[in-house]
Amino acid sequence: MDILFLLIPLSVVLVLLILAALWWAVYRGQFESMDQEAERILHTD
Repeated sequence: MDILFLLIPLSVVLVLLILAALWWAVYRGQFESMDQEAERILHTD
């Protein structure tokens, strides 16, 4: 039972870190032009 007092707060912190990383990626424009990046590898330079 004591381990739950450690694991539950750690899992909440992990979820918050994942959400912060996702928010940062969306805010910085990482998901703006996904189609363009997918087609970029098909074109030769």
